[in-house]
Amino acid sequence: MSKAETGTVTPVVNAKTETSRKITWKHFAPVVVAIVIALIPAPAGLPQHAWYYFAIFAGVIVGLMFEPLPGGAIGLIGVTLVTVLSEYVFFSPEQLAKTGFNAARTSLSWALSGFSNTTVWLIFGAFMFALGYEKTGLGRRIALILVKAMGRKTLTLGYAVTIADLLLAPFTPSNTARSGGTIYPVISNLPPLYDSQPNDPSMRRVGSYLMWVAIAATCVTSSMFLTALAPNLLAVELVKKIAKVELTWGTWFIYFAPVGILLLVLVPLLTYWLYPPEVKEGAEVPAWAAKELEKMGSLSQKEITLGILVVLALLLWIFGGDIMEATTAAVVVISLMLLLNVVTWEDITSNKAAWNSLAWFATLVALADGLSRVGFVNWFAETVSTKLEGVFPQAAVAVLLLINFFGHYLFASGTAHVTAMIPVLLAVASTVPGIHMHTLALGLCLQLGIMGIITPFATGPSPIYYNSGYLPAADYWRLGAIFGVIFFVAFLVIGVPWILLIR
Repeated sequence: MSKAETGTVTPVVNAKTETSRKITWKHFAPVVVAIVIALIPAPAGLPQHAWYYFAIFAGVIVGLMFEPLPGGAIGLIGVTLVTVLSEYVFFSPEQLAKTGFNAARTSLSWALSGFSNTTVWLIFGAFMFALGYEKTGLGRRIALILVKAMGRKTLTLGYAVTIADLLLAPFTPSNTARSGGTIYPVISNLPPLYDSQPNDPSMRRVGSYLMWVAIAATCVTSSMFLTALAPNLLAVELVKKIAKVELTWGTWFIYFAPVGILLLVLVPLLTYWLYPPEVKEGAEVPAWAAKELEKMGSLSQKEITLGILVVLALLLWIFGGDIMEATTAAVVVISLMLLLNVVTWEDITSNKAAWNSLAWFATLVALADGLSRVGFVNWFAETVSTKLEGVFPQAAVAVLLLINFFGHYLFASGTAHVTAMIPVLLAVASTVPGIHMHTLALGLCLQLGIMGIITPFATGPSPIYYNSGYLPAADYWRLGAIFGVIFFVAFLVIGVPWILLIR
């Protein structure tokens, strides 16, 4: 019988040691992919420099899949390579011929642009919140309370995580703040209670299951409510201007509700089947959690202070949008954590996972933005439009929704996706006789949350869960593809007919 089942689990601090990395085929795979693509002639209509850029981007994606190096290192190498070769991969001959044009300075500014992205720093802030929960013991206390109440079955813990995200979603227009800053710091304390440690074979006991449920649930809730994801609001403005389709909070919810409710019910169960936890239940665990709570005693001053600060952050994220941007609110609370000695500056500087995520996501934001800058995204959309000539309107809608959803593999930001893809896809649709623009516009908007499941960088909280140590790269990419197909099929089979029925 396992430790979790006998109730004798003792939380263990995972001391991950840095091991030497052996050179394997995984180190060469990204390079080979990039070189092979670069040697293929550029497709018709796409500038050669844009094709070279795409080759590097594809190599980076392969590197992130196999992880011969940490994700932050791969992203850094990618933007560095583009910057060094900018005259060949980032600029057209016409741009280089401009008088006074400085390719080196321009490409360097682009390479560093991700570090000024507010979502990147909000992700970093979420790691600091998690650090506060860990240092004060508040996270452990909350985790023990959850385990005591719902810890008998791992499946019920999955539903507890899902419900928590659902309750916060309508009021938190940043899923990074909601899931990364509020949900993750709490649930990251749960796996060690079952002796499930990060970056260790024991991760599959409970930790991997809970982390995947959390990221999948927040992707669904991000599509369910207009105010659950910032790019939703941008998309509504774009479709209003371009397609003359107006969406209110209520109509958005009604259009997505059948799909959203079904997926929220299924996510913990599907994960339980497709990525099963090794520990299914443990009758003694809740009793053990109750004893641990007794040992902890009453709330400490630091726990109370952190609790107040977390509530402050949550209130600012929910209601303070007109006063303070979400990332600013996070930085304010982190500063207060330092001033009130909840955490120390040494604690922050030694948090390797936070700094790795900062470098990783910042470089990916820049790389994904580069696809639009070199014209690859526009070329891709225009190429698709020519293939849709003579296609039935219903089939065209399905194809465009497919492109919108899985085209998100090319983006590390929902806002970038909305800005680059939605106007182009609506323009493509306008060339197809008989297509129903209202249905397509709604579909493009309502997919924005659920498409965040497909990659470790597809939406704000993704890097946080990816770097938790419980979701290895191979597992994340595999589950992302599986759940991506499930989410898309559910939307196409249930969501689109529902939109057509009630429009």
